[in-house]
Amino acid sequence: MLQVQDIRADKENYLARLSKRGVDFTSLVNQAIELDDKRKSVQSELDKILAESNSISKQIGQLYAQCKKDEAEVLKSKTGALKESGKNLEEALKATEQELLEVLYQIPNVPSEAVPAGKSETDNLVYLEHGEKPKLTQSLPHWELCEKYDLIDFELGVKITGAGFPVYKGKGARLQRALINWFLDKGIEAGFHEIQPPIFVNESSGIGTGQLPDKEGQMYHMEVDNLYAIPTGEVPITNIYRDVILKEEDLPIRNVGHSPCFRREAGSYGKHVRGLNRLHQFDKVEIVQLSHPDNSYQLLEEMSSYVQGLLKELGLQYRVLLLCGGDTGFASAMTYDMEVWSAAQERWLEVSSVSNFETFQANRLKLRFKNKDGKKQLTHTLNGSALALPRIVASILENFQTPEGIVVPQVLRPYCGFDIIN
Repeated sequence: MLQVQDIRADKENYLARLSKRGVDFTSLVNQAIELDDKRKSVQSELDKILAESNSISKQIGQLYAQCKKDEAEVLKSKTGALKESGKNLEEALKATEQELLEVLYQIPNVPSEAVPAGKSETDNLVYLEHGEKPKLTQSLPHWELCEKYDLIDFELGVKITGAGFPVYKGKGARLQRALINWFLDKGIEAGFHEIQPPIFVNESSGIGTGQLPDKEGQMYHMEVDNLYAIPTGEVPITNIYRDVILKEEDLPIRNVGHSPCFRREAGSYGKHVRGLNRLHQFDKVEIVQLSHPDNSYQLLEEMSSYVQGLLKELGLQYRVLLLCGGDTGFASAMTYDMEVWSAAQERWLEVSSVSNFETFQANRLKLRFKNKDGKKQLTHTLNGSALALPRIVASILENFQTPEGIVVPQVLRPYCGFDIIN
């Protein structure tokens, strides 16, 4: 969530950068400033009444001490009216603060200066490309390979739950587990602290990281308990630090965690979402960092390089996109997407997003650190997929297929216990 005092201090710059998202936020920004003006005015009136009430209370005490009961009673009747006015102003202040909060919740994060303007994925910039597209002697899509080698049963998942909930079997399940363990081990090796988070969160956690109230339609909601199934491990891991004040010397804080993730993905149809391309339930290993504001963009580049390193070790050809304003997530200031080339489908598959949220999440979370001067300051938060499993599995199956079977990447063989799927 943006801070209204920052918007007010640099309004034109904020509007210019928000316009990179392809949407005009002028009305919401003006509304936020007007509500903040109203809040300040009500607060000022309330402060005056409270000050006057306190002054009169002292006078009443002095009058009673001087045995001037009648004069004291006159002043007491005045304090009653002041208390009533104060109560009304407190209610007005609370209502105005809530209205301001609801407006601020509708304004996305301000894109970084480096983020290009644009409305959709067609405006994203190809930041770099690594490797050569594989040339296959056979070119079956992963859903046909899964059926051929009995790795993943999509129809059985439909029977048990519904579309988008596949059943992993045999070597398919072992490959999935191998990837999870390898991703976690690589994260720990890189200095991340492993977390196994809950997969359900409360409303405050959803608000803290920006999923609520923006994305409630994409989340599975258990109304009886008012809990949400997590769309990503970022949500519970980042919320560990909600309402926490850190020490500057503790930064950066680096966590890695595996979790199943749940997304409704309403309105997703067609061959581009077939098989593993888009699921309602999937596994992901997430890296989350808390950073000093001065260092967060350096950490973003390091996280991008780290994810690229995983893809290189797997032997997958990939590219990195710098997302335009219109394709950057609501809470993000800057995002890199990593995409792997699917030789069988002949298209790019997104396998990771690495984002810097600057203070947007920290402001919602009330996540701060004490700087060297002892002053409290909002941290920057970052997160990235390292990596999301479904499209990585799809890419391995498709890009390493041979007439003899699917060759397992060298780094996964000790985890899988086999070299080839046949």
